[in-house]
Amino acid sequence: MNIPTYDFAVVGAGVSGAWIAYELSKYEVKACLLEKENDVAMGATKANSAIVHAGYDPVPGSLMAKLNVRGNELVRELHEKMDIPFRQIGSYVIALNEEGEAKIKELYERGLKNGVEGMKILSKEETLQSEPNLSSEVRGALLATTAGVCSAFEMSCAPAEVAENNGVELIRNFAVCKVADDGEYKIVEAADGRTIRVRTVINAAGVHADEIAALFGDTSFKLVPRRGEYSILDNNCGDLVNHIIFQPPVKFGKGILVSPTVDGNILVGPTAETIDEKEDKVTTNAGQKTAFDGARRSVPTVSEREVITSFSGVRPIGDKEDFIIGFSDADKSLFNVAGIESPGLTAGPAVGEYVVEQLASNGFVFNKKANFDGTRKVFRFKDLSDEEKNAKIKENPLYGRIICRCETVTEGEIVDAVLRGAGARDMDGVKRRVRAGMGRCQGGFCGPKVMEIISRELNIPMSDVTKFGGKSWMVEKE
Repeated sequence: MNIPTYDFAVVGAGVSGAWIAYELSKYEVKACLLEKENDVAMGATKANSAIVHAGYDPVPGSLMAKLNVRGNELVRELHEKMDIPFRQIGSYVIALNEEGEAKIKELYERGLKNGVEGMKILSKEETLQSEPNLSSEVRGALLATTAGVCSAFEMSCAPAEVAENNGVELIRNFAVCKVADDGEYKIVEAADGRTIRVRTVINAAGVHADEIAALFGDTSFKLVPRRGEYSILDNNCGDLVNHIIFQPPVKFGKGILVSPTVDGNILVGPTAETIDEKEDKVTTNAGQKTAFDGARRSVPTVSEREVITSFSGVRPIGDKEDFIIGFSDADKSLFNVAGIESPGLTAGPAVGEYVVEQLASNGFVFNKKANFDGTRKVFRFKDLSDEEKNAKIKENPLYGRIICRCETVTEGEIVDAVLRGAGARDMDGVKRRVRAGMGRCQGGFCGPKVMEIISRELNIPMSDVTKFGGKSWMVEKE
């Protein structure tokens, strides 16, 4: 039996794994990206605050601090080239009492040590002048101008797409369950029986990274799942705040925020609850109450009545108080990238860089590809000018057919989302890429037509179209 063989296999197509695959795709190596779900970014990357952090919070000298600041630089450098939605709106950490005033001064000093640029401590008057909807209890704020908001999904989808376009193989629904050794390669087996041979496994499996490491005999770290609940408000609330509004960080994270999103909505959350089950992503009345009660300390007028959807995500909290990145002492064919909690989304591009640097410093030879193409372009019809829209429709009439009225998404965009590199394979995959079904009706009108397009373009029966992979079929099978 001919088993596919690779130099590197990256386990997990979240933000860390996708950017590692992106970096590997620059070189003449044979690599694959293994994802246990039907799409990229289905774990912690899918459900987080989508904040590009400036880097004032991590402990100076930590790997977390280094990769946060470098990742922020790379996002600002690469987002246009890779068409990753990003708005550099800046962040405020507001002080509501004397303790808060002391904390923002501490964060400012920490940011200077970490090399964060564009910080300033604002007075109460300066803070309220630019953010009039904040609480009157505000005493001042730490402004970080390099912070911003992005599409968390695109922070994985874009590098995964570029990686696949440059030769990295994306293998979906590959849930790693067993690892063996044939003397030269590791034999990595999926739950469905598929196998690959690989020299080096890069473990970027998010909240499951400790389980993957254990398959190699590595029990050196433990990950604890922490659930955070969020709500998204209707875009008619989009001018509630202009910056990302943080309260001073607390023991279990950066606290509850109120922030614009890259799409013009308002995000409220997250809570922070340590849980037992790594896949427990429920939302609760108690969690939503905690989020809004906390948010109203910053912005008193924020209201549950404007919620259009709620969700939760599970973050991998490591026991090392820093990112865990390096070769395993238990098995040198394993390279761990674990405990990537906040600011992991921001750090993603820098994590990719750092991993390849570490591999190279340990003897791996990387020869650059002469034909690497790191660019990516996505057409978002509603953002085009009238002239550009007409030209696009002449080029392809499918761009003249609106499928999702809430978000003004065309059939051409949906077809492109399915057929492009690392493309959509289910309803939620289309939704995340082009926002069809993301509006007020949540797919009530456009859903059936999106199903038809997926069925047609993938040449599969309608009964095989799923919401998010697995057995989440949209219509009953005969």
